[in-house]
Amino acid sequence: MRVDLHNHTTLCNHASGSIDEYISKAVELGINIYGFSCHAPMDFDSKYRMTFEELDEYHKMIIEAKKKYENQIEILMGLEVDFIKGREYLLDKKVLQYPCDYLIGSIHFIDEWGFDNPEFIGEYAKKDIDEYWKKYLQSIQKMAESRFFQIVGHFDLLKIFGYKPTESIFPYIKETLQVIRETEMVIEINAAGFRKPIKEQYPDFKILEYAKKIGIPITFGSDAHSIDQVGFGYEKCLQIAKKIGYKKAIYFKNKNPYSFSL
Repeated sequence: MRVDLHNHTTLCNHASGSIDEYISKAVELGINIYGFSCHAPMDFDSKYRMTFEELDEYHKMIIEAKKKYENQIEILMGLEVDFIKGREYLLDKKVLQYPCDYLIGSIHFIDEWGFDNPEFIGEYAKKDIDEYWKKYLQSIQKMAESRFFQIVGHFDLLKIFGYKPTESIFPYIKETLQVIRETEMVIEINAAGFRKPIKEQYPDFKILEYAKKIGIPITFGSDAHSIDQVGFGYEKCLQIAKKIGYKKAIYFKNKNPYSFSL
């Protein structure tokens, strides 16, 4: 079975293509379970996410698509939710309690720095990257400890422009993975990194090895923002998972986990 849980819609203001086009491409590729998880509304950085008024529209579109394509593919509805350490008040109850199949918790900001946005790439030269890796990992820990989310989005996103963690950071990575395990979250193998300057999946092989060692489950996401990105990198991610020793992966319905064989 082929599952892809991390995909976007035009409501996030930085994606293209209709829901029907995404689903048609997924069907063509033989994807069995396809999840939309567009950027949830938040009173912060509104340029890159749906509005609160659009949330019900998003829900309606996904439910209609679920019915329309029920004989071809299973459609799930998720939301990708930003978690910003120190600004937890930005998490809205309507989003956290919305009738979704799953919530992806993602870190895109350290303080006010949108570190994965090419507009702000110049900030890397001004930072102590080791210290920011520690801050980033602390944010993931706090996100996991909130227990609001089912999936950790693109675990090592801070490496996007090539600033990978040094060996001295790996103990902090292990500590963060332990928190993820204790809070029963799932890590996605996200193929979007293959399209970025880092040219590898999130998270990297060594991180996934440790995740497997301590029993953290995985799922898959292409993080598609356009039709040509649907299913992108899936075979690479699958082979990586198998090489590490994963034999099963997870998807969610009504926030309940279901496993499937690789």
